[in-house]
Amino acid sequence: MRYMKRLLTESECRQLEAQGCRAESWDKVWVAEGFCTDFVREAEFSGTIQLGMFSKKASWEGGISQHSGIYRARLHDCSVGDDTLIMDIHNYIAHYDIGADCQIVNSNLIVATKESTFGNNTLVSVLNETGGREVPLFDRLSAPLAYIIALYRHRPELICRLMEMISAYSRRLATGRGTIGKGTKIINAGTLRDVRIGEFAKVENVTRLQNGSVNSTEEEPVYVGDSVIAEDFIISSGAEVSDAAKLVRCFVGQSCRVSHNFSAHDSLLFSNCVFENGEVCAIFAGPFTVSMHKSSLLIAGMYSFLNAGSGSNQSNHMYKLGPIHQGIVERGSKTTSDSYILWPARIGAFSLVMGRHYHHSDTSNIPFSYLIEKNDESYLMPGVNLRSVGTIRDAQKWPKRDKRRGTLKLDPINYNLLSPYTIQKMMKAVSILKELQSLAGATSDVYYYQNTRIKRTSLLRGLELYRMAIEKFLGNSLISRLQGQEFENIEDIRRRLRPDSSDGQGEWLDLSGLILPARSLNNILEDVEQGRINQIEDLENFFQETHARYYSLEWDWAYEAIESFYGLKLQEVEIDDLITLIRRWEDAVVGLDNLLYEDARKEFSLTSMTGFGVDGSETEKRQDFEGVRGAFESNPFVTAVKQHIEKKRALGRGMIERLEKAR
Repeated sequence: MRYMKRLLTESECRQLEAQGCRAESWDKVWVAEGFCTDFVREAEFSGTIQLGMFSKKASWEGGISQHSGIYRARLHDCSVGDDTLIMDIHNYIAHYDIGADCQIVNSNLIVATKESTFGNNTLVSVLNETGGREVPLFDRLSAPLAYIIALYRHRPELICRLMEMISAYSRRLATGRGTIGKGTKIINAGTLRDVRIGEFAKVENVTRLQNGSVNSTEEEPVYVGDSVIAEDFIISSGAEVSDAAKLVRCFVGQSCRVSHNFSAHDSLLFSNCVFENGEVCAIFAGPFTVSMHKSSLLIAGMYSFLNAGSGSNQSNHMYKLGPIHQGIVERGSKTTSDSYILWPARIGAFSLVMGRHYHHSDTSNIPFSYLIEKNDESYLMPGVNLRSVGTIRDAQKWPKRDKRRGTLKLDPINYNLLSPYTIQKMMKAVSILKELQSLAGATSDVYYYQNTRIKRTSLLRGLELYRMAIEKFLGNSLISRLQGQEFENIEDIRRRLRPDSSDGQGEWLDLSGLILPARSLNNILEDVEQGRINQIEDLENFFQETHARYYSLEWDWAYEAIESFYGLKLQEVEIDDLITLIRRWEDAVVGLDNLLYEDARKEFSLTSMTGFGVDGSETEKRQDFEGVRGAFESNPFVTAVKQHIEKKRALGRGMIERLEKAR
């Protein structure tokens, strides 16, 4: 807001009084050049007041307009920007700096009561309701940073330093004045106490907001709507909180949607999450976590890319030492209707959980699996989700559903279904399944692993599916490395295959959306522990830079994995070896695509047509089905699978031809 240059003249004071205005002292009312008294009526001022010029009209829905200015309002110790409209404030506005072009209409109370950090540095007891994994809220909180603070309690010096960095950031924000940014609209609001609101936000019909930040921007405005109650919170850019949602000690990430009576406390909800109707308590919801049903309760768990079915429920309380247990559901998993998990438990990436599970299973090293209940026992079907149409559709839809439009994206998100993180899990799974075979015998009907049962047929099928997925990923990495390059001989190829660095070697981690090498992470965390990094921005920059380097780091890892998996030395590899690898890659890609094709066909079976053609013959049933769902061969997903097969075959042929020329 621009500087208010002058005091009111004596005639302006008389004019304002004639218009029903009064002031504790007119000598404390400062105005901008061009200020006109015509647009200030029935206003009461106390403390130091600064008023901009009011030269424009504000427009409302239905074609109604109202000239900017102040009408029927009491302001104490406030500044008001140019062309802002403040009207019908039933109580008062105190200690606020209000930007230009704002509308504050028919609201009750907007007040800054004390020196506040507006939700920053509020501790959230995530995962463990009784404490021990507290994460402090702050404006720039990212999922990877929160992951480290919540889960790396085995490194107390690291946690202490990170907490102090966030505390230092929060102290810089501390002030006794609230702010309302340019272009913001606050309509029919109840009580706003110690709330900082960014630019172009829309806050309408809310009940109460207290001690929080609404980090709206012109690029990504925030909407806070009907009957919302929020205390000790931060709402990030592009988010929507509406329809009687209730938040207590919560972080709402960029472009999240929280609505329809949803309630949450002590929870972190990161980018693009959607929560409606249900309830969460002490959860860490990584990007794209979705729960939309009234009967669902997520509690004391860590999730990302989750789709929670109706009635999904967990329990962190075994009625002994209190609600102290936690669970982790790794990325991309789904819980079916009426599923239940008794914590502690850990579910592997891209798994499907069906039924009720009481035995504290740990399937983290058996990804892409089904965990199903049968006769109160948990049965594990390794790798079967690799052939599921739903898994592939999810991987395709997430990037399209990223609603973040601003230049600043707090959460670095890797959408890859196959990555060093998931492939290393599959390699571990192969070792585990083969060891189970060795210990229990190849002819055993059932194998036992981490409080689950695995049928022999499921184990054998899992080994085959994992092999295909591993070969697909390794081939993808190899071809990506060689694509777009011209080679005269095998030496050129070997030079191109040589890794750029060793940074990507070793174990990889998923920091709630950010996939990266453990070695790189450990190096930066040691820098924090040793005091070589003491700004939270440096850690944020590391996350973003590592995310940008993903494909280079992926090849560092894939290079070693190819050598280990195939028993080759890539610096001694021959053309024939590479051609063999590419043909194996093609077989794996086509094999998995064919499984997806057959899985999609199930959606067009006679069973799926039940309920169609309700009053007609079998012919009319099929015609009705196709009128709604379309024919199988013309289905967009089926068409895409067939095109993918042809595309990959052509890619394989082209790469083999280029390799042949380098003989």
